[in-house]
Amino acid sequence: MPAKPKTKPGAEQAPSPTPGGTPRDSAARWRRRKDARPQEILEAALAVFAEKGFAAARMEEIATRARVSKGTIYLYFESKEAMFKALVHEMAASRLAGFVDLAREHQGPIAPLLGGILRNLGAFIATSDLVVLPKIVIGEAGNFPDLARIYRKEVVERGLSLFAGILQAGMDRGEFRKVPVQHAVRLCIAPLLLAAIWRTTFAREDATHYDYSGLIETHITTLLKGLAP
Repeated sequence: MPAKPKTKPGAEQAPSPTPGGTPRDSAARWRRRKDARPQEILEAALAVFAEKGFAAARMEEIATRARVSKGTIYLYFESKEAMFKALVHEMAASRLAGFVDLAREHQGPIAPLLGGILRNLGAFIATSDLVVLPKIVIGEAGNFPDLARIYRKEVVERGLSLFAGILQAGMDRGEFRKVPVQHAVRLCIAPLLLAAIWRTTFAREDATHYDYSGLIETHITTLLKGLAP
């Protein structure tokens, strides 16, 4: 998560009131702008990571993209690794945590729950800029093993645990046939990872836009037929 902003002399100062505005109005606008700054920095970091890779990304480039000074970045994030961790946490917190709650509270047949979560994850992969994170991890894991550890803990292990619980519930209720869960969970995730890698690596060479939703629907149909008792 973004670190709490530190006070650093000369880093940022509230602007003077604009013509026609009161000091209170100006201060409120400045606070709103300052509150939004960590997210703006993360969006800039993600764009630079996607273009240059993690190793080649420079704080100066991120600052330029975010339209802030390099010193301002350090008020919120102590390093590139801290920004990457915040992006991964955002990805996990905004999606997987919600799905865990959904699965915990679900009542009724398991197949619609499994299909619904796969569809939501497929839509996320097809539309979110955060989809570049797996590619960054795969490309940089050799030189930056901490990136792989962070991503595995925050995303991979949560995802495996989520699908393992859903599959096991379906097997326990007799809705799914019994299969090795440790393999089945990876079969659930594999097409999602393929879609993420395809979109961030190969899609620019596609003659036509690839139908990611069609891939997910085909995956759900095949998966559920394979799990049928």
